[in-house]
Amino acid sequence: MRSGSTSKGGSSSDDLRARKSELRAPESRVRAHKSRVRAQFRSLRESMPAEEVAAASAALCRRLADWAVLQEAHTVLTYLAFRNELDLSALYDLLPGIDWVVPRVVGQRLVLHGYDPDRLVRHRFGMLEPAADLPAIEPATLDLALVPGVAYDRRGGRLGFGGGYYDAFLPTTEALRVGIAYDFCLIDELPCDERDQRVDWVVTPTQTIYCAPLWRQVE
Repeated sequence: MRSGSTSKGGSSSDDLRARKSELRAPESRVRAHKSRVRAQFRSLRESMPAEEVAAASAALCRRLADWAVLQEAHTVLTYLAFRNELDLSALYDLLPGIDWVVPRVVGQRLVLHGYDPDRLVRHRFGMLEPAADLPAIEPATLDLALVPGVAYDRRGGRLGFGGGYYDAFLPTTEALRVGIAYDFCLIDELPCDERDQRVDWVVTPTQTIYCAPLWRQVE
């Protein structure tokens, strides 16, 4: 009796472990696919010559500065370019009427501060960010967020560096989400799961793509 009961219990336990493994398998495959795609696009971007980065950044800033959606915004989250990201700094002079906001990494979250070029410090990861003693800005005050990413797709899917900072931040604000990407970092479809936050628009140096109708539910 005891021997048969043990065998049956062991079989049930093995079945449970097998089912859990099957459930985790698709998630594991998505993570692995993300890692491969992320490495591919990071390598392409980081190998770009400085003059190509500068030319693409200038073209993007001109496109954004002429875009009515951005012109109508009052408070906008931007970012400070790092590792050959598209540089948006020219926008601050092109659209001086906007209140520009930049993020600071605190633990696993982003804290927002007003942009002050004289009050930037170097984070241990290497990027510039606002000084910690600057007044914090509430995410609810944002009209629009310019969101960096390693790659985007035409449905608003985003692939970041893998830290999850923007996936955690974006649900805290109702700001319009605008993904920023090089043309070669925009593809038809990325590997995304339910935790990955999508954007309403993707803007590249040559394209402005409206993605929201493809994923947002119409209320």
